[in-house]
Amino acid sequence: MSAKNRRLLLSDLKDPVNFFALGFGSGLSKYAPGTMGTLVAVPFYLLLQPLSLGYYIAVAIGVSLVGIWLCDRCARILGVHDHPGIVWDEIAGYLLTMVAAPPGWQWLVLGFCLFRLFDIWKPWPIKVIDRRVEGGFGIMLDDIVAALFAWIVLQLIVLITI
Repeated sequence: MSAKNRRLLLSDLKDPVNFFALGFGSGLSKYAPGTMGTLVAVPFYLLLQPLSLGYYIAVAIGVSLVGIWLCDRCARILGVHDHPGIVWDEIAGYLLTMVAAPPGWQWLVLGFCLFRLFDIWKPWPIKVIDRRVEGGFGIMLDDIVAALFAWIVLQLIVLITI
């Protein structure tokens, strides 16, 4: 088994850094841990949605900045750079995708789908970042750029439909 496929165990969640970086346990999913991590972000988005735009952006940026340290530390603990179970980057990415999204379940779902699309597809430059940028910054940056792409598409759809 390659290091990238190192199986995560419930005991990995005992370390608070891992607990958060592994998305409160969602990263332990055998199937689609990134999607599970993004699902974990949805209730956080719903809690943050009533905030003013400025506060929401501040929280989303804060989650992303904390993620650089968290993901770096977790990767070191696990001994694997960007293990698929590290999903804090997906949580931050979804929150960034949803900046200024209109209320409504359809926008929540569309933002989710767009973020997952860009995070999985990894069009240029996301794939380059994913392969070349190391550490916690690299783990976070490709998802931040995927979130930016998803945000742009989401906002264009908002402009066209509203």
